[in-house]
Amino acid sequence: MAETPIHGFAQDRFAGAKKAFEANFASGADVGASCCATVDGETVVDLWGGYADAARTRPWEKDTIINVYSTTKTMAALTALLLADRGEIDFDAPVARYWPEFAANGKADVKVSHLMSHASGLSGWKEPIRAEDLYDWEKCTSLLAAQAPFWKPGTASGYHALTQGYLVGEVVRRVAGRSIGTVFRDEIARPIGADFHIGLPASEDARVADLIPPEAGTAVADTAQSEIQRNMATNPGVDVGATRTRAWRGAEIPAAGGTGNARSIAEIHAILANGGVAKGKRIMSEAGCRKALEPQISGTDLVLNVPVTFGLGFGLPGGMLPLPSANSMFWGGYGGSLAIIDFDKRTTFGYAMNRMVGTTTGDPRAFSIVMDLY
Repeated sequence: MAETPIHGFAQDRFAGAKKAFEANFASGADVGASCCATVDGETVVDLWGGYADAARTRPWEKDTIINVYSTTKTMAALTALLLADRGEIDFDAPVARYWPEFAANGKADVKVSHLMSHASGLSGWKEPIRAEDLYDWEKCTSLLAAQAPFWKPGTASGYHALTQGYLVGEVVRRVAGRSIGTVFRDEIARPIGADFHIGLPASEDARVADLIPPEAGTAVADTAQSEIQRNMATNPGVDVGATRTRAWRGAEIPAAGGTGNARSIAEIHAILANGGVAKGKRIMSEAGCRKALEPQISGTDLVLNVPVTFGLGFGLPGGMLPLPSANSMFWGGYGGSLAIIDFDKRTTFGYAMNRMVGTTTGDPRAFSIVMDLY
């Protein structure tokens, strides 16, 4: 196989990260991908290469973007943190303060922080729903508001793979009077010129790379064992092919439907790593950024079945991902995308690719680059 062309740059001191990125292509682990890192708000690594499709007919360009599944959650969390920083959301308040219908079926005391940390007991829908229902915001949110939790809220986390975006997004919508995708675009992405979208305009479709599904037998639904895991994985099932449709791309699915690349992931999260400032613009206060680091719940996650500690919207070090810095956080997306924010080193890292593996929270391709970066 011909050598895969890699584009972009890495500062000399991060040459190891570039080598690790190139090695992923040399081994065949990556088909098309991007990785990016910032330090003190400066972009120090920005690499992309390979192909935007399985047939290797379209090159992965500087402005290629792709669906990053659950890495989208980090953007939804940042949007909620921004509103909390402005005093518009209190994470310790009951969800029903902002969304009265949510109090139904024993949920009057569920806090906004429980939504942010996957601890609300609403890891999926009890009513059977179809994949196309994910495009119906009103249906998705009203079903969640009406149903009883699967377990006692606040006692354990159970990864809210799809539901978290609707839950946090509806609180944002009730508070801001605008959808979470609109608030994210107007208050975060656009002011710093970042190319990440929760609800992609049709005008950008030509730039989107095709996700290549994981190998048979390794997808999320194939590994589900408990009733809670099966509910998350199959109601509705995950259809990677849907990410190529206008309906999916245009919908606001804030837990899984975001479209961006490594550059936009790293440059947006520089807001958090640098005390609320990115691209010379103050977006939040430093205290509002550090709020995300406050541990909310720790233990073996009921859905992921691994030890995890959640802060407000992000995974914290230890358990599934031992990060070198105590004040750091992360999350990844189904297939392998990843975001890392390191407050101590004022560093961010983003990785986005099209060849998926059967993981929901990042995989060795990204971690190898991160270790060389550190």
